[in-house]
Amino acid sequence: MSSWLDHLQHYRAIAVIRSANIEQGVQMAQAVATGGMKFIEITWNSEQPEVLIERLRQSLPHCYIGTGTILNPEQMQRAIAAGAQFIFSPHVDSALITIANEAGIPMIPGALTPTEMVRAWQAGATCVKVFPIQAVGGASYIKALQGPLGQIPLIPTGGVTLENAKDFIEAGAIAVGLSSQLFPPDLLRVGDWRAIAQRAQHFQTQLNDS
Repeated sequence: MSSWLDHLQHYRAIAVIRSANIEQGVQMAQAVATGGMKFIEITWNSEQPEVLIERLRQSLPHCYIGTGTILNPEQMQRAIAAGAQFIFSPHVDSALITIANEAGIPMIPGALTPTEMVRAWQAGATCVKVFPIQAVGGASYIKALQGPLGQIPLIPTGGVTLENAKDFIEAGAIAVGLSSQLFPPDLLRVGDWRAIAQRAQHFQTQLNDS
């Protein structure tokens, strides 16, 4: 867990992939990996997420391949069996956190209020996803949480952009998660993987300079 957190704190970003088909998902992941991103989350509502995770574990061994949008223990067990190296959920569920901890896999539940964040942390969460961050004040909300909850590693998502991501890091977030900002619909539509790789590289360079 500590090694995973150390790497996350170095790279500062998680690319979130929600793909309509496996081949597109592979191309998306390879593009951001080419751009230097090391943490890739495959949402469970992607097409055949288990197959995609397994393929990426083989083709991108230098990256951490995880999954998100996990809602229940059955999905959790399937994700672990597929080789997910970290797991996000949109909510706090102590049963999911326990399963992940027993498997030795970082677990990042979603929370919005301080009460939810503390509950997740006390249940054994590795980090806490703060979602949707833009709806509650953006980087200023992360900064306000640092006083009472500075010991909890926070990962804001839902409103993080290429332009404001550094603000979240400077406010105290351990990392950020973003999707559409890395994968604009127009670039996905034409399959311009080189442009997506360049976006990822520019973004990763910005954060590494934080």
